[in-house]
Amino acid sequence: MAYQFDKLKVLVVDDNAHMRKLVVTILQAFGALQILEAADGAQALAMLRDAQPDVIVLDWVMDGMTGLEVAKEIRTSPNTPNPFVPIIMLTGHTALDHVRQARDAGVNEFLAKPVSVKAILTRLIAVI
Repeated sequence: MAYQFDKLKVLVVDDNAHMRKLVVTILQAFGALQILEAADGAQALAMLRDAQPDVIVLDWVMDGMTGLEVAKEIRTSPNTPNPFVPIIMLTGHTALDHVRQARDAGVNEFLAKPVSVKAILTRLIAVI
């Protein structure tokens, strides 16, 4: 089945510019046209309000607010514009404990670094 990602709005949140660029490039290769980038949790939450993305690809380890804290804020804050937006957690920490913490915070899919094109595609399809 062919998926059309051209109408999908994706927010990529990572404090590492190179990692953001890698994920953006892969999403563009799938045909995604509306890709937003945030370098930290506060920026991500503001973009969630302003741009209303369909999917969020969120790094766990970031300065300031961690991805886990961002996910919890999205899921539980009374001010969140979309508590059900799909979240794909991107991390180098793949221990079972981390996976459980992410799940308990409301993360839909877990993506281990280093990422592969196939892994991103699989997780993206899983959440949409």
